[in-house]
Amino acid sequence: MESIIAEPRTVVGKAVKSLRKRGMLPAVVYGKGKDALAISVLQSEFLKLWKSAGESSLVSLKIGKEEKNALIHDVSFDPIKSTPTHVDFYLVDMTHEVEVDVPIEFIGDEEAGKASGGILLKILHELKIKALPQNLPHTIVVDVSTLQNPKDSILVKDIKTTPGVVIINDVGDLVAIIEEARASEAEEVISTDVAGISAEAIKNIEVVKEKKISKEDAESAGSEEK
Repeated sequence: MESIIAEPRTVVGKAVKSLRKRGMLPAVVYGKGKDALAISVLQSEFLKLWKSAGESSLVSLKIGKEEKNALIHDVSFDPIKSTPTHVDFYLVDMTHEVEVDVPIEFIGDEEAGKASGGILLKILHELKIKALPQNLPHTIVVDVSTLQNPKDSILVKDIKTTPGVVIINDVGDLVAIIEEARASEAEEVISTDVAGISAEAIKNIEVVKEKKISKEDAESAGSEEK
């Protein structure tokens, strides 16, 4: 289990800017039946934690001499810098199941649709699951290499999970599907082929254009008909 050290904080409101200048990230930890506690963590350490644990893996929050099991529940970002500005940690009861959104990790992308030239469309990118905190997966792996022909698909009911993990999404929800190549993509292939033709071959292609008839030619043609 990943862990991070947190410190109780008394700085709140606009004053938290001083924390961020020191490389600290303001946060709060709360849970069912628990009072919310304002804390702060090192931003650099949080970024490492978030990259490895995400919002679906259990983490150990060390506050003083206490260690609390928690989930990264919500992260706020600076709209310009895209850096985290605040974090919510949610305390969990290890004996009670929790519901979280877990990202899907697709594998076999390069093989999907290869036999028919189809295109792989990924419809869902995360799944809502229910499990005990200690059984929460970091990702759910979905192998799409078996999808080869147009309309081949994977539904939620086709996904296998580890023991103790239940997917809450509707069993009929579409996860991924192979579609036929669109006309625009076919034109792109043709354009690529034309680009490979030599200059000599292009000269030999007959080009038919509409001939413009002058007034004199028209009168002459009229006289001949008469």
